[in-house]
Amino acid sequence: MSNHRILVTAAGGQLGRLTIDALLKLVPASQIVAGLRDPAKGSDLAARGVTVVAADYSKPETLDAAFKGIDRLLLISSNELGQRVAQHRNVIDAAKKAGVKLIAYTSVLRADTSPLSIAKEHLPTEELIRASGIPFALLRNGWYTENYTASIPAALAHNALISSARDGRIASASRADYAAAAAAVLAGEGHAGKIYELAGDEAFTLEQFAAEITKQSGKTVAYVRLPEADFKAALLGAGLPPELAELIATSDTAAADGALFDDSRTLGKLIGRPTTPFAATIAEALKA
Repeated sequence: MSNHRILVTAAGGQLGRLTIDALLKLVPASQIVAGLRDPAKGSDLAARGVTVVAADYSKPETLDAAFKGIDRLLLISSNELGQRVAQHRNVIDAAKKAGVKLIAYTSVLRADTSPLSIAKEHLPTEELIRASGIPFALLRNGWYTENYTASIPAALAHNALISSARDGRIASASRADYAAAAAAVLAGEGHAGKIYELAGDEAFTLEQFAAEITKQSGKTVAYVRLPEADFKAALLGAGLPPELAELIATSDTAAADGALFDDSRTLGKLIGRPTTPFAATIAEALKA
């Protein structure tokens, strides 16, 4: 492994922390920099020998300071819907100024053709990265299995898993699988110019997902197919913010038409092992 300084943005988030865990298995801690909006929240990372710096997507001056001397950068997409492109532009501009030699970006599966509403924010970011002239790798992440295990408590409470995904097949993987892929690209060689369509090795329908929850929990969870409008109304009724309810409902409808299915097994090849089976992620969620 070469001696590159690697910075992970949004390192306080779930994917960011898992990426740093994965990087620590590949390179010395002295090569890793964690960018956090609030560096005080990175004391556990500092304790592991990782350099912690302020890096706030909305404050370009923090990015200019953070990226000095950085060779490789992971831009983890912002979770602020509607703000993403402007925030990502700040990161890309600062990376260019700092002379970063590789930028990896967590995009979405088949961003250029995807019917998912979030692709509308990922695709312009990909275009900004191409236009910057910085060598890049696009990590087009499929869905996290955790996006679905998050609904297990409600599913158990109501004996039902509801969705507008009909019988769409979903090739998801665990968040840690996608983090391992990001770390492999940041620490490895030969990834510049690559576009990786990343998804789980196995695909499931939400009916199969509900059956697995039933099997593991011993409580019957039925799969209830809802029209998109009814599913969105149920999410709003559960207290979700309108933008998020809209995103989940439209994403599940897109999943019904195959937007979250992929059988290339690129993710497993990149991380050098099979992706985490959805049954294992369900088991972990039930334990928690």
